Amino acid sequence: MEQHRFSEHALSDWMKGEGPDSDIVISSRVRLARNLRHHPFPMLATSGQSQEVMEQLTSVAKSGQLDRIGRFETFILSDLNELERRVLVEKHLISPNLANESRGGAVVLSDNEAVSIMINEEDHLRIQCLYPGFQVQEAWSLADRIDNIFEEKIEYAFDEKFGYLTTCPTNVGTGIRASVMMHLPALVLTQQINRILSAITQVGLAVRGQYGEGSEALGNLFQISNQITLGQSEGEIIDNLYGVAKQIIEHERAARARLLSDSRLKIEDRIKRSYGILKYAAIMDSKEAAQRLSDVRLGVDLGLLKEVTPTVMNELIVMTQPGFLQQRFKEKMSPEKRDVRRAELIRMQLKGSN
Repeated sequence: MEQHRFSEHALSDWMKGEGPDSDIVISSRVRLARNLRHHPFPMLATSGQSQEVMEQLTSVAKSGQLDRIGRFETFILSDLNELERRVLVEKHLISPNLANESRGGAVVLSDNEAVSIMINEEDHLRIQCLYPGFQVQEAWSLADRIDNIFEEKIEYAFDEKFGYLTTCPTNVGTGIRASVMMHLPALVLTQQINRILSAITQVGLAVRGQYGEGSEALGNLFQISNQITLGQSEGEIIDNLYGVAKQIIEHERAARARLLSDSRLKIEDRIKRSYGILKYAAIMDSKEAAQRLSDVRLGVDLGLLKEVTPTVMNELIVMTQPGFLQQRFKEKMSPEKRDVRRAELIRMQLKGSN
């Protein structure tokens, strides 16, 4: 079976760079939702209509216009097996919704996987741009350039009053979803997180887990994104998210400083216990792995643990997910077997990092 490049490595090339505030902000993302004029939304489309939309959009992707951005490759979802689709989800390159879609679904990926263009997901077209660290404005700039390339070739469903028309009413208007993935262990440990998250929701932002809507915030990873897409410009939405995220970064830094000044020995003990368990455990479920990795990542960022690099921690966040784990070991596993293999993989990676 052909090994696709996206499943060869846990880290996408874009994640290997260090962006601003990358000790707290893991990544920044902007996603644009668009639909084609005179075509039914994907949920109402027949297989033939979905196929027609896919052919139109993939032809734009292959026309050479995207060469202004970089090199791209198109993957038809029906040509990928279940594990390959799951790896794409775990690397945040497609949504769980698209992974389960069998009618005309496709994804166009840039070589460094910073750009993911989803076709026939909830909407006909979803343009996603990812950057390391706190670079939400840069992600928006790139997404806008790609959007313009497609709009030169196809006609979008657009209304003068409501803006871009989308399957879900909450995306109507600009069709933009901007988000930052933040690691906030100190706010959790100092029990400030609920107050912070409550304040966030009151200013028009949403808080979700690592894999978006409906997912749990494992490993102290929180996705902060805009809720409003209508009545504000893209620039206003980006600026609002940027301003709030900047305040959260400051609160997390203050909480980390407080942990070091008030409870240094206690927090160092917690971090090194988690590191020891990760290095020697024979069984590790995904929930415990996420928490232990969060502790160790905090230790790395605070300078309390010199044995591991942030890159290794980023790799392990992806590599310990069920799909990538099974892809790595070339076998389909029961949950119990995954827990054994997960512990084995963590031991190997931490040993290699030393």
